[in-house]
Amino acid sequence: MSDFKLKTPIAFIIFRRPHTTERVFEAIRQAKPPKLFVIADGPHAERVGEAEKCEATRAIIERVDWDCEVIKNYSDTNLGCAKRVSSGIDWVFSNVEEAIILEDDCLPHPTFFRFCEELLEKYRYDTRIASISGQNVQFGRRRTNYSYYFSRYQLSWGWATWRRAWQHYDLYIKLWKEIQSKSFLTDILMDPLAVKIWSDIFQSVYENPLDQIWDYQWTFTCFVQNRLGIISNVNLISNIGFGPDSTHFTSAKKSPYDSLPTEPIEFPLKHPPFVIRDDRADNFTQSTLYNPGLLQLFKNEIKKMLKGLKKA
Repeated sequence: MSDFKLKTPIAFIIFRRPHTTERVFEAIRQAKPPKLFVIADGPHAERVGEAEKCEATRAIIERVDWDCEVIKNYSDTNLGCAKRVSSGIDWVFSNVEEAIILEDDCLPHPTFFRFCEELLEKYRYDTRIASISGQNVQFGRRRTNYSYYFSRYQLSWGWATWRRAWQHYDLYIKLWKEIQSKSFLTDILMDPLAVKIWSDIFQSVYENPLDQIWDYQWTFTCFVQNRLGIISNVNLISNIGFGPDSTHFTSAKKSPYDSLPTEPIEFPLKHPPFVIRDDRADNFTQSTLYNPGLLQLFKNEIKKMLKGLKKA
């Protein structure tokens, strides 16, 4: 890794959590991107102390001490997660063709940056691929002997993509009614339970597109464009944002996804000599990450997997 020099811009999405932002910023600082786009939402006017937290979070960006062009897109008012993140990424891709994207609670392993950069280059013109993710939710299950596998899911805790893929994004998922009326989700997902879960999700998003969500629309976009995501074969991202300050993960119950351990990916990367979706890995993801009810059935198995990861 000592001779690797990052060339890809990073988009850093921040809000009101200086404690997590500082840790992710330090990881970015070690990677030394030549260009850093910073997307920040503004405080809710009615929430006491939030303006100060936003200000303290933004102050961390002023610590850039390497040769880097810092470009800021800060909102004075609160736009909400859906509008702020999606409009921020729109802004990034109005400036560059590709980028690595990190939120303020997604702590990357140092090898994440090189992993993304190499695959951004390799699949730059391959329109079958929509994104590259360092988030692996297989809990240590090795699905392949290669460095990554292909998925119908676009996991977004530490990821990278291209303008060519993001241009299809629609916050309001206007195509949903046509997809729904023609039962296209059945053709995409095949499993009736998965179809029901995602139908409910997309209907809710369609009715309330600004309700603190942005990544379900990205999943929808990639479903209807028949695009695959690349998932690293080891977990490269630890989500350190679970807790009371989180927008989405405020539950007092310990989540199995909270601060998942990371491990390095080995170079040179071992590329699959094919582009075939890993159905078994996707079924596990669907049955756990996207189905909280079935997640309980995997609880003991996941505990064993997590123990193995911590020992490694």
